[in-house]
Amino acid sequence: MASSPKNLDELNARIVTCDRCSRLREHCTQIASVRRRAYADWEYWGRPVPSFGDPRARVLILGLAPGAHGSNRTGRPFTGDGSGDFLYPVLYESGFASQPHAASRNDGMKLNDLWITSVGRCAPPGNKPTPEELRNCAPWLDEEMRLLHRLRVVVCLGRIAFDGLLAWAQRTEVIPSRAGYAFSHGAEYALPNGLTVITSYHPSLQNTNTGKLTRPMFLAVFQRARELAQSDATPQINRRGRDHEKAFA
Repeated sequence: MASSPKNLDELNARIVTCDRCSRLREHCTQIASVRRRAYADWEYWGRPVPSFGDPRARVLILGLAPGAHGSNRTGRPFTGDGSGDFLYPVLYESGFASQPHAASRNDGMKLNDLWITSVGRCAPPGNKPTPEELRNCAPWLDEEMRLLHRLRVVVCLGRIAFDGLLAWAQRTEVIPSRAGYAFSHGAEYALPNGLTVITSYHPSLQNTNTGKLTRPMFLAVFQRARELAQSDATPQINRRGRDHEKAFA
């Protein structure tokens, strides 16, 4: 990156114009052109998806990548697909979102004390970005973490997001290695720089429709994130999530 962006708005403007990954740009453009029949009247976003939320956020959601007919259509994270339909009602109930439903960039949704981003900014074929594509996106996360001055908690949705966060922590020398950091739903880790990381299953339809991730399980993650962000609650260093999963089985 030639120069560091001065704020999150400038960072988002740069993300939207990114063309580092030709495979992803071609895929997103094709999806936006062909469209799904149910959204034939939509003008798809079709570009890298900018982050969304409160610039003074103390909590960050880190996801995987935009959905082909969700964020790639609407231009806002977790907006317009099944994952968002599961996520935003929980964010509303836990006090992070102004409304329970997210339909478009112009639906009036506001986030409080929360910023939403992802390790990949373009919708990938088969929902699987390549390692090279994730590396190409990594500098965006580096700048985002730098610009979120009040950040205290990161909620990683899925294993790939957690791996992306750990990769950031290694690049920036927050941690020397990934030893001791294992993914499981509800696991909680205190990083040496003061950030707390909470891991959760991704709210994909595959997880929510099968009951692997339930609303009470997901709500508990964000209630804990709010508790840590708003108080002096002590993070549970290297706390595994198995007991958390069992509690909501």
